[in-house]
Amino acid sequence: MFLILKKHNFMIKKILVAVGCCLTLLGCEKQQKQVQMVKEEVIKPIIEFGFNLNDFHVLRDTIKTGDTFGKILAMNNVDATQIFEISEKAKPTFDPRRLKVGDAYTILLSKDSLKKPNAFIYQPSKIDYIVVNMADSVHAYAKKKPVKIVEREASGIITKSLSESILEAGMDYMVAHKLSQIYDYTVDFFRLQQGDKFKIIYEERFIDDTLYVGMGKIKAAYFEHKNHPFYAFNYVTDSIKNKSSFYDEKANMMRRMFLKAPLDFFRISSRFSPRRFHPVQKVWKAHKGTDYAAPHGTPIRATANGTIVKAGYTAGNGNYVKIRHNGTYETQYLHMSKILVKVGQYVAQGEEIGRVGSTGLATGPHVCYRFWKNGVQVDPLTHVMPASEPMNESMKGSYLEYVKPLKYRLDNIPYSEYTNQEEEQYITQL
Repeated sequence: MFLILKKHNFMIKKILVAVGCCLTLLGCEKQQKQVQMVKEEVIKPIIEFGFNLNDFHVLRDTIKTGDTFGKILAMNNVDATQIFEISEKAKPTFDPRRLKVGDAYTILLSKDSLKKPNAFIYQPSKIDYIVVNMADSVHAYAKKKPVKIVEREASGIITKSLSESILEAGMDYMVAHKLSQIYDYTVDFFRLQQGDKFKIIYEERFIDDTLYVGMGKIKAAYFEHKNHPFYAFNYVTDSIKNKSSFYDEKANMMRRMFLKAPLDFFRISSRFSPRRFHPVQKVWKAHKGTDYAAPHGTPIRATANGTIVKAGYTAGNGNYVKIRHNGTYETQYLHMSKILVKVGQYVAQGEEIGRVGSTGLATGPHVCYRFWKNGVQVDPLTHVMPASEPMNESMKGSYLEYVKPLKYRLDNIPYSEYTNQEEEQYITQL
């Protein structure tokens, strides 16, 4: 009996020892895996600007008032002789004089005790960046961060203004700006009514799937104004030049030869008139222009394609620009704070040519817009403007096929259940 118990205890001990060894081995194996996982996490590369940031000490900052390229490098152990050499070799890709306050920059420093700059990366925008590589031989190159395009469908109901409805729907403010340009001659955005509606299919741009970097192009839009529907579809008419325009569901062009006004947002402060009391000269005289009041610095755009024939300053006009559009039409833009074009330069419709100011005989910031037909000044607000060049007949068939699915998508985009005002009234009723 004693012998049997002894053998039994011996077997139990052997089993316990074996189990203990297994547990020890499993524990070691688990620990090794954990160590391996930690190592993998540590060495996982962080790629940005084409560099593995794990290999450097990374310094990020923004350009501040008084900062220069030389000053920034000097603060990071680069002497004056090297700064000059780097600046010269980085040209013309990188011009150190064009650093702008607020722009971001990154310096990649060596991880040793010297912390020697290996690269200076300047970001003039969220997408564009310039690398000044100083690791071996100095050289500079410009690149763009990869941008992901995401298509979005949205809608809104006007309660106060288009811009407010756009923001309430969670869209970029630029959507309102671009919609107002598309419907420049179709919808009077200064006389929108409560209940007017819009739908839109457009692109949004992202970096690394999360950083929003602005809206892309509008592909299709629908605007219902005073119960009248207006469709607009963006269609490429010249794939070589990447030229596109907006047309309605019947292939009629949305844009006219001339824009309605040289400003996107404005207030008409004085109209074309044969007799007006001049606010500066204090006399009655003809006012052969239309004054559009806007904040100082507001962009002034060319109302049609053309060539700059005059750009300069006179005591009465202040800073002004004159454009010849063809053998029939010319336009002029007065009282600019800044001229952004030169004589002989060709400009496209909607291109910025200057900024609103109050130079010359002006009491406040505005642009006096003048319009000539065959050498005679006329009122652009009452003159019947020529239509733009229509779509080529040979393209209409393919265009109508192209817009079918887009129109179907627009028609099936739902509106919000309540506008803010309707929701407030609903809550009040409860």
